[in-house]
Parts: sequence; structure tokens; C-alpha cells
Amino acid sequence: MLLGLLRQVEERLPLLDAPDLPWTLAGRVHDAEYLRRWRAGEVTRAEERAMGFAWTPGIVARGLGSSGATLAATRDALAGGLGLNLGGGTHHAYAGHAEGFSFLNDVAISARWLLDHAHARRILILDLDVHQGNGTASLFAGESRVLTVSVHAARNYPFDKETSGLDVNLPDGTGDAEYLAALDTRVAPVVAAFRPDFVYYLAGADVLAGDQLGRLALSLDGVRARDERVFRWAARARLPLVMVTAGGYHREPEQLVRARLGTVEAALAAYVR
Repeated sequence: MLLGLLRQVEERLPLLDAPDLPWTLAGRVHDAEYLRRWRAGEVTRAEERAMGFAWTPGIVARGLGSSGATLAATRDALAGGLGLNLGGGTHHAYAGHAEGFSFLNDVAISARWLLDHAHARRILILDLDVHQGNGTASLFAGESRVLTVSVHAARNYPFDKETSGLDVNLPDGTGDAEYLAALDTRVAPVVAAFRPDFVYYLAGADVLAGDQLGRLALSLDGVRARDERVFRWAARARLPLVMVTAGGYHREPEQLVRARLGTVEAALAAYVR
């Protein structure tokens, strides 16, 4: 069953390799000394614990590959309206330290590239992972051209949260109806007032009931309804959008794959005619 679901993704959407992110672009967001030390493996045990992994060259390669894929998806969105990275969403990475499986902040790097090259004037980063995008919030604090929105479980990691442009803190066990109502009544008006011309969407599947690192309780139908709201709104407004998959740690791999497949299908239904 699981392999069959994966084949459905490949049949609908060919998977392409992306070039690694150039270090110079990472340096537009992250501190030079931080990048040098991680590149060289000069990382302390405390830093490894905060990251969640022991340092290896593969950690660096993973960060460059994932961030390069988000940049490639950004170029796709500029060219055709939609870009998808079946990875990315490392939103806990700060300018000068790693946290929560996040070494490079891929979305922040690509958003900064858009601003640097005048490809966008007002960028929305809509983070619907179950964990607050604390690194992203910190990186764009005071940047009026970027609106960071995070809808997350209030009592989940990170326990010391940053201040996003909009934070929606949800109680443990929040289900479909309450979650979708929060999007409609709390998120949509703020986004409409901001009037973005480019969107990054972190479509975390860790909002599903049964996720090992989540505290919310959405069903597969609820996740699909969430995704459809985001993609249909952006497509109707003719906004280029990049989707990254962000977190997902479900005890049942088939459930996670079904959620991911539903997100991709919702994107294609909204943007591909």
C-alpha cells in the first residue's frame, strides 16, 4: 500500500533533483562564523543536542540540498505560479545557531533572495507546521516586507517562543473544525490586509492526530481541507506559491504519506489546469 501511494506521487509529479544551495546565499541569512564552523565540523556537543543530530558531513549536505530545492521551487513559482519541494521547512534555524533538526533556514534564505533581486515586494511565510517557526520569526523581526504567520500547538516545542507577525496558539487536541475556524477568522483577515505578492507555505503534516511530535488532532480530511484553503486562495489571487513539506512524524507511515499526497494533489488541483 505504501509503495503504491509513493508511485502515485511519481506518476502525477515527476521528481527532479535540485542543485545545492551556494554558500554565498546562505550567508545572506546566517552568520559567517556559524556557517564556517558547521561547514568544518567545529560543533559543540551542546549545539548537536540543540540540533537533534550529531554532526556529520551528511548534515551539511542535507542542509544545502534541501535549501537548494526550495530555491529551485522559488524559481519555478516565479516562472509558472507554483513550486514544490518535497522536503524543506527547516524553520527552527536562527542566524547563528541550529535547533530542532534545522541547520539552514531554507525558506528564509529563498525569501531573502527574492527581496535582494526585487522579485517580490511583500512576502507571506505561512507556517502551518505544528511547531512555531521560531527561527524564521527571529530572522524577519522588523522586516516590514515579510509577514511571518505561525499556527501551532501552544504547549509544544519550542517552549521559549519568538514573536511572529501573527502567532495563533492552539490548545492540545485541537481538531478539524477549530483549526479551520482559526484559519478563517484569525489568519485570513491579517493576510488580506498585508496583501502579499509571493507566498511560502510550510505544509506540516505533524498536525495529524497520532503524530509522535505533535499535540493537535486533525484528521486526514482536515489536513486536506487546510491545504485546499491555502492553495485555492493563493491561486485565485494569482499569487506565486512555494510549498515545502516541513514536519511529519506519524507512528503510521501510511498516514503520513497519505497526508503528503493529499497536499500535493490539492496544489495541483488549484494551480494546474
